[in-house]
Amino acid sequence: MRRRAQPTETPQKAAPAIRPISVRVPVAVQMTGISRSKLYELIKEGAVQIVKVGASTLIPIESLQRFIDENKH
Repeated sequence: MRRRAQPTETPQKAAPAIRPISVRVPVAVQMTGISRSKLYELIKEGAVQIVKVGASTLIPIESLQRFIDENKH
């Protein structure tokens, strides 16, 4: 008895990596090494921008990058 030929599988292209445009506070702390309390101070001073979505606080990555770049010595 002959088996039916299995359809050949075509390899799927890998989806492009998704780069986040914002992160929550705990991730921002990990990314920058800035303490949570210092990060909230920077937010209050306007040095780091946030986006509020309901109760969630999101920090645009470009805001973190800009802060770091502006404070390099």
